Amino acid sequence: MIITLSIQLVSGMYAEAGWGCELEIEESSSLHDLHDAIQQAVDFDNDHMYSFFISRKEFGSERLHFDGEEFSLDDNITSLFPLPRGKKLFYWFDFGDDWIFQVAKSRKKPREPQSGRRYPFVTAETSSRPEQYKGYDPEAEDEW
Repeated sequence: MIITLSIQLVSGMYAEAGWGCELEIEESSSLHDLHDAIQQAVDFDNDHMYSFFISRKEFGSERLHFDGEEFSLDDNITSLFPLPRGKKLFYWFDFGDDWIFQVAKSRKKPREPQSGRRYPFVTAETSSRPEQYKGYDPEAEDEW
């Protein structure tokens, strides 16, 4: 079955616009799979560490991390929902530039995969995708 997730950028070193998307993904997907799907959706270089956590807000001090004790990155996405009351799921990429995205399960009902469509699949986007390294010129690196 396919579920729809809402992915919303909430912060990041070079975040300028409120980018977000609706992402269709197989309900059997793990958080590792969701990481890869978000990376593809924003077109970032998948070159940094990442984490998922549950908290009331993105910079909250009470964070439940997926470290294998209570939850694991291998957990099935649908096993996380519904989240505890007042809590949200966040994806944190690149611990230096602090790209943080909120992940929410859509109210759309799970459905059968659409024939010929490869999943995960972005069905809608708002605003422009963020630039991972705004102003970075890989050619200038050769001048050092």
